[in-house]
Amino acid sequence: MTSRMTRVEQVSATREALLAAAERLFAERGVHAVGNRQISEAAGQGNNAAVTYHFGAKADLIRAIARKHAEQLEGTRTRMMAGIAGSTDLRDWVACLVRPLTEHLESLGSPTWYARFTAQVMADPALNAIMVDEALTAAPVLRLFRHGLDRCLPDLPAGVRVERGIMARHLIVQMCAERERALAGHGATFRPTWSATADGLIDAIVAIWRAPVS
Repeated sequence: MTSRMTRVEQVSATREALLAAAERLFAERGVHAVGNRQISEAAGQGNNAAVTYHFGAKADLIRAIARKHAEQLEGTRTRMMAGIAGSTDLRDWVACLVRPLTEHLESLGSPTWYARFTAQVMADPALNAIMVDEALTAAPVLRLFRHGLDRCLPDLPAGVRVERGIMARHLIVQMCAERERALAGHGATFRPTWSATADGLIDAIVAIWRAPVS
């Protein structure tokens, strides 16, 4: 039994090492510039087939990285939304979009790669579909968010609301990736903390949703 558990632990440790290496390399170099051999070497694995053995195709590896972070993100978002149920303050609902990610990135320490990984994946239509699929697993939370927006912006046309939601998503990901990149390179950042970064994003996104419709 002890030997079996040790084997299970070894497999788990190998998977985690591969996920961490892939996330970092994808974030720094781009998804299509990184092969399985590079990921295996970065994870300290002598077997170049380790990625295929543990995850299958590259799309499956990307899905595993996304899923690794999703549980904490959606747990935070669900708790935040439960705390503002019935609110008609748009800023409350926008905070539920922004702060789960910034708090998650802060909790990971420094440096982090998840925001840059997400930005890289979102830039590829086929891979972006994976992130969308993972987001849809949190459908009840998304419905709650849409209902909150409906209460805050009852006169905003549905198509415009969707369009501005996409704008908000890109702004969140790209600005978090920008800060993450600066922190990793010990460069200057626009704001001193992840919490302050969230404040700035919330200000901007509230303004986007409240902007006049031409």
